[in-house]
Amino acid sequence: MIFQDTEKNIFTLHTRNSTYQMKADPNGVLLHLYYGPRISDCDLSPLIRFADRGFSPNPAEVGNDRTYSLDTLPQEYSGSGAGDFRLPSLELELSDGSWVADLRYVEARVEKGKYNLEGLPAFYAPQEEAETLIITMEDATSHVRVDLLYGVLEACDLITRAVRIENRGDAPVRIRRAASLCLDFQGADLDFITFDGGHVKERGLNRTRLRSGVQSVGSIRGISSHQHNPFVMLCQPGADEEHGTCYGAALLYSGNFEAAVERSQFEDARLTLGIHPFHFCWLLEPGQSFTTPEAALVCSPNGFSQMSRQFHKAIRTHLVRDVWQNRRKPVQINSWEAFYFDYDHQRLLQFAKEAASLGIEMFVLDDGWFGHRDNDSSSLGDWWANEKKLPGGLSGLSAEIKALGLELGLWIEPEMVSEDSQLYQDHPDWVLNPPGRPYTRGRFQLVLDFTRAEVRDYVFQALQALLDSAEISYLKWDMNRALTQVWSAALPTERQGEVYHRYVLGVYDLLERFRQANPNTLIEGCSGGGGRFDMGMLYYTPQIWCSDNTDAIDRLSIQYGTSFAYPPFTMGAHVSAVPNEQTGRSVPLETRGTVALSGSFGYEMDLSKLSDQEKALVARQIRDYQESYDLVQKGDYFRLTAPSADGAPTAWAHVSPDKRTALLCVVSGQTHAGPPFRRLRLRGLEPGLRYRLTGDDMLWPGDVLMQAGYPLPILGEYQCLRLLLKAE
Repeated sequence: MIFQDTEKNIFTLHTRNSTYQMKADPNGVLLHLYYGPRISDCDLSPLIRFADRGFSPNPAEVGNDRTYSLDTLPQEYSGSGAGDFRLPSLELELSDGSWVADLRYVEARVEKGKYNLEGLPAFYAPQEEAETLIITMEDATSHVRVDLLYGVLEACDLITRAVRIENRGDAPVRIRRAASLCLDFQGADLDFITFDGGHVKERGLNRTRLRSGVQSVGSIRGISSHQHNPFVMLCQPGADEEHGTCYGAALLYSGNFEAAVERSQFEDARLTLGIHPFHFCWLLEPGQSFTTPEAALVCSPNGFSQMSRQFHKAIRTHLVRDVWQNRRKPVQINSWEAFYFDYDHQRLLQFAKEAASLGIEMFVLDDGWFGHRDNDSSSLGDWWANEKKLPGGLSGLSAEIKALGLELGLWIEPEMVSEDSQLYQDHPDWVLNPPGRPYTRGRFQLVLDFTRAEVRDYVFQALQALLDSAEISYLKWDMNRALTQVWSAALPTERQGEVYHRYVLGVYDLLERFRQANPNTLIEGCSGGGGRFDMGMLYYTPQIWCSDNTDAIDRLSIQYGTSFAYPPFTMGAHVSAVPNEQTGRSVPLETRGTVALSGSFGYEMDLSKLSDQEKALVARQIRDYQESYDLVQKGDYFRLTAPSADGAPTAWAHVSPDKRTALLCVVSGQTHAGPPFRRLRLRGLEPGLRYRLTGDDMLWPGDVLMQAGYPLPILGEYQCLRLLLKAE
């Protein structure tokens, strides 16, 4: 809910558990007053202090008042070049060569419902479940006007931010930096938490105290990246899963981003989040506007767990647009780790028959089905069936798969092209590369110029012809290299700084076209696994392949870090063969199943190589998935312990909204002699209810399980428990 005090120009945003307040002062500076746990309605202006600070200059409006400086005031959206030397939100290069952005308040209005962003992902809500605040600022000299957009989804504790920049002057302006979010804290005793790693080791949690200066993470790879995720947290130093105030901030964007936080000389802090300024320069002609991606904020007064559940709820109900949202997603098996490129029609059918006999419901044909592709060096862009492998084409395969009672899914990589392809021979200028420069290749691939409508049209038409010819229920949309030599033949010199962003807009445009044309087809995102796991992609692809690393023990850490912002149902998680191809580790099939069953479930293996006992276990895992689907996919998720290198078990739980049913999952680490007896304290149960656990005759009061804990048996190395709790 949004309150506007028109006399004092105070704006207060309330969610269920948080309050956000700002004020336009008499000089037109929009001051940030408060963001934190929900408080009573009150003018918080007395929290702002003034003092004469050396080397902090004073704007013209205040004359000789040396106590008023943009360098010392908490601001809602910081400019640059006008006296604030902290992290800027907006940098403008003006036609006279100056770099000054000095924004002052013009007006504000409140609207029912949630704003939307044309061509960009954004949270959505029915009109009665959200409100929008639009605050207009302007740089009086350049006549650049800025609309600060705030969306409030009260029940989810979610506040969204976006910025619309309009050139109302008579000369071109270049935007050099445009953050989606600026958040000032009048104290810097905070921890900064980021989620970092690399390919096959994504989203590991890193926590550090704020130090003087700037700390940042980001990506200049053209994708949000395996290395750093566009979700960060700030929290009190003692905050944990259940205690302390914490702030989560996410950027709904799948390209270059920067999350930066600065601890200033006066012991305050500023967080900015938005498009990375690397190689970014957007030319804004008179009358034109530019819109930043959306940022999303959640403040939890009660630790990380509450923050995560609010993000999970918002993503589930107000971000993803899932054709399977109101029905159970099928259990799938992917062909990749079973035989890579080495298959023919008969082998595929035998593979599918084996899968159907065990209860698997969808067969996904991965790489190698198109052009003349027998390895990863050819045919990307030639989106027609390889008839040596598929004599009847995809339509024939589709009919045979359907006859087995299975649905058919398909792997594609639309953003790439191989030099050994008909598409490249016909259109070599369709790749990103400056003239006269040798190519930089990744996985033998070049990147198609998705800034160009004709390129997107070709890809859409070629793939849509396939989808029209066969019954395909699922697409795995992959992207297997970072962007280099980022230059478009379709843009003039002065607009080459727009290519990175226009590329992302092109990806979003094509994804939306596929969604509209194929409303019953589920699209799963992928970028070498988790290289583009962000809320922007989730708007178009409601689940994402969490990592190319399918080792169950490594996946504990990957899925743990991912869960801080992203709910389990968004995480593509499969049971793969052992020894694992990434780690060489052998983990029991039951443990591999327990880990994968807490995501979007499936298999990556040659089922014919399993023993009869293992096949029976696969069939049981599939039944477990079907029976616990609503609990895992729609329940509340609780991290009970963090993955540990010392052998301690990793534990988590899924709890139904009414708290009457829960699923406890535990996986042990490496074993050592003389292991301790361990008790596990659960969370999220109803204290007054009594629960019966699988295989346990005792009725356990909820408060006992949460306060005293449940006695874990001593587990062998990489062993697991998966226990259902039901209230009686």
